[in-house]
Amino acid sequence: MPKSNARKKAVYTPPQKAKEVKLSPRWLAPTMVASWIIGILWIAVFYITNVAGVDVPFMTDLQNWNLGIGFAFIIFGVVLSTRWR
Repeated sequence: MPKSNARKKAVYTPPQKAKEVKLSPRWLAPTMVASWIIGILWIAVFYITNVAGVDVPFMTDLQNWNLGIGFAFIIFGVVLSTRWR
């Protein structure tokens, strides 16, 4: 039985790339958490002042837009959280 020929070329191995670890900016996490807290507090203060009958000048003028402002802060925090690594 004939002997098989041995492989003469070395097997190709691609060069190893150094993986860069991406870090999030230092301001991102505090801004994200602060945005969530501001949004929740905005909505809570709006409801508490509505129930108690207390007139807060700028909140009374905005009426139900206060909910939109509070949710905008919360959504902004969620959008920032997608960038966090």
